[in-house]
Amino acid sequence: MYFEAELRGKKYKVDVTEGRHSWKISLQQEGKEWVHHDVSKNDYKRAEEYISFLFQGKSYLVDVVGSDTEYTVFTRNSFRSIKIFNDEMLLHESLKKGGGFGGDLELKSGMPGKIIEIFAKEGEIVKANKPLLIMEAMKMENEMRATRDVKIKEIKVKQGDSVESGAVLIKFEEPS
Repeated sequence: MYFEAELRGKKYKVDVTEGRHSWKISLQQEGKEWVHHDVSKNDYKRAEEYISFLFQGKSYLVDVVGSDTEYTVFTRNSFRSIKIFNDEMLLHESLKKGGGFGGDLELKSGMPGKIIEIFAKEGEIVKANKPLLIMEAMKMENEMRATRDVKIKEIKVKQGDSVESGAVLIKFEEPS
C-alpha cells in the first residue's frame, strides 16, 4: 500500500508491504533517502479501535481518528495531526489544483497515468475552465482544465503516452 503523508509541515512517502511474518515499511521524507523497517507480526495486537506493537524495543499504542485526508493520531502520550493521501486522494488533490497548474506556466501530472485525448494546440489561446486534455489514472478518465486564460507554448505529450507523476504535460505563456 502506497500513500503520502504530511506531519508538522514535513511531507513523507510511505510504502507498506505485508509479508508472511512482518510488514515492510519504507519511509521517505521529502528531499531525503528512503528508510526501511520491518515490523514483526508477532509483536502486533489489535484491540477495539487501536493497535499495539513493539518496534525497535519500544512499545507503541496507536489510536487513529479521522476521515478523508485529515487524521488525528494518538501515540506515545501525545496527539498528532496528519494529512494522509492515498492514490485516489492524491489524484483528486492534483485535479483540484489543476494538476499542479495553479499560477504556474506548466501543467504537470499529479500522478502516473496515460494521455487519452489532447484538446489544445500549440499557439492556441485557451480560456479559463476550458478542457486541455484527458488523462486516465487509476482506471478513471480525468479532464484537466485551464484555471485561467493561457496561450499554449508547447505540448510535451501525445495521445497514448504514459506519464510519471510530476511530468510536464503542457507549457504555457501569458496570452498577449
